[in-house]
Amino acid sequence: MEKRSLSISGHRTSIALEPEFWAALEQMAEQQQLPMAALIRQIDQDRATTNLSSASRLAVLRWYQAQLEAVRETG
Repeated sequence: MEKRSLSISGHRTSIALEPEFWAALEQMAEQQQLPMAALIRQIDQDRATTNLSSASRLAVLRWYQAQLEAVRETG
């Protein structure tokens, strides 16, 4: 697990994720042209779970699923 601290919505928070999830979040942020803190803020605002780490993992899963669906649609 890799723990990172960042500021979102005006307060400091820490998130512990596996390095693979951090790498995926970095790709997501790059694709959306957002700083990591802005991406995590979006995840925080949209989450349906109380745990931000879990919400981040689910966001990565949904991102990969959307990419897979796009590939399937283009054949």
